[in-house]
Amino acid sequence: MAQRNDSQRLESISMRSSKSRSRNKNRNNRPSGGNIINRVFDSSGPDGKVRGTPQQIIEKYNQLHRDAFLSGDRVDAENFAQHAEHYTRLLAEAQREVDAKREEQEEQNRQRQAERDRERQERLKAQEAAANDPANMDQPEVPDAPQEQEASGLVETPEEKPKRPRKPRAPRKPRATPSDEGNTPEAAE
Repeated sequence: MAQRNDSQRLESISMRSSKSRSRNKNRNNRPSGGNIINRVFDSSGPDGKVRGTPQQIIEKYNQLHRDAFLSGDRVDAENFAQHAEHYTRLLAEAQREVDAKREEQEEQNRQRQAERDRERQERLKAQEAAANDPANMDQPEVPDAPQEQEASGLVETPEEKPKRPRKPRAPRKPRATPSDEGNTPEAAE
């Protein structure tokens, strides 16, 4: 039983060490991008930990630098100045990355807008061309030429006929009444 416990312990220790190694793997890499600007850091300086965003840490180390310089401790003053410079560089690099991403996005937006403008211009030109196309234009009225229509074999439709004034109708004859039935010429025959 003692052998099993030892082997189990070795397995669990090796598993733990591989887990801790994988956790430590990313600790040396600096995170990139805009997250650094607002990220809270724990800085281990000569006087203990300083916690805050890069801007807050820079201000704290600059204050510690001034205090050390005024007290005559040139070594601590230089140390604080170097810590402040480190976070200043870190912040500047992150700001450059953010600015580069913003410029890239703005360029993409400008390109998209230019493409939309080109498409809009093409649509307008196509609409103008369609409006100026002779096939789509209103055709001028052509006076009727009856000889040509008869010769071509085309049939005249009511829409094509010119409207002519009608002749006035002749007045209607009064209806025959039953008393007049015998007087009609038909009855005489």
